[in-house]
Order: sequence, then structure tokens, then C-alpha cells
Amino acid sequence: MAGVNLSAVSPLVGFAPKAGSHDNPVKIRDAAQQFEALLITQVLQAAHEGGGWLGTGADSSASCASDFAEQQLAVAMARHGGFGLADLISKGLQK
Repeated sequence: MAGVNLSAVSPLVGFAPKAGSHDNPVKIRDAAQQFEALLITQVLQAAHEGGGWLGTGADSSASCASDFAEQQLAVAMARHGGFGLADLISKGLQK
């Protein structure tokens, strides 16, 4: 998983808008993908509340591994279309 940025999960990590960056289509698309990844992560976490994917969920290492896997899956899903929210958001913000 080389090249995966964990901060890509949160749209607020490292975000400092610069003058004129609010209308840059590449930055808008990136922010929309990060936001969609955050939403997908929340959906994945809600899908298994009460029990872990790697067993009972009582083990802290299994919980950490599940959280990491969910974040990476969410980032990958968002980069490859996800739920289609990034497209809608970026089109709406570019108008």
C-alpha cells in the first residue's frame, strides 16, 4: 500500500486554503474525494458496530487493524467512484 496517505481520510487534515485555490478544479475534486472517503469510513464503521470483523472486537489490536482497513478501503473506494458523491460535490462547487 505504498503511496497511501492516511490524512486523505479527513478533509480537514492539512487543509489551508490559499488565495485562488477555491476555484482550482483539481483541489476541489481532491477535497470532494476526501469528504466521500470520510463518509464511506463512517458507513463501514456503522456496519459492524457491536462486533468486529476480525473476531469478537474485544481485542484492541483487532480494533486497530479494522479501523486501518476501513480507512484504506474507504480511500480506495472514493478514488474509484465510491458512491458518486465526489462527482456531485465537485460539480456543484465548480459552478
